[in-house]
Amino acid sequence: MTGEFEHRHGFSPGTNEVRPADHDDQAAARALAQITPIPADLITFYDSIGDVTWANVGNGYFLESARNVLQRLHEDGIVDVSTARKVHGLVIGSNGGGLAYVACPDGEVYRTRTASLDEPELDKVADDLHQFLELLEHSLTRFIADGETGNL
Repeated sequence: MTGEFEHRHGFSPGTNEVRPADHDDQAAARALAQITPIPADLITFYDSIGDVTWANVGNGYFLESARNVLQRLHEDGIVDVSTARKVHGLVIGSNGGGLAYVACPDGEVYRTRTASLDEPELDKVADDLHQFLELLEHSLTRFIADGETGNL
């Protein structure tokens, strides 16, 4: 993707990487698991992946490190996903356009409709982290093929 990026877009690409987890990332994931309900597959993800930064795929896609998720949890608390079901989630990333991705304890992943998390309106984008990661992969593949990312 980055090889043809400058030719296609007229400027150098930013950071586009999947960073492996280090010891601090893994420790933060364990701390998250101890203080709040978190999907098991997210802990498994953070055991291997530090963060994902795809700055030039559309507006960008970013999956935060466990350290950043933990810091946001301490600073902002959990996100109310559904007042009817009393479901709460953790902000795990964003799409670069200001919309956040929120993972719930049951594994479902939601996207905010606006950049505000004060009284968020959310749409379910995946049944679990695996499906969400597949959607991200599809967005990357489509971007490489035709410059579009879809609607994730």
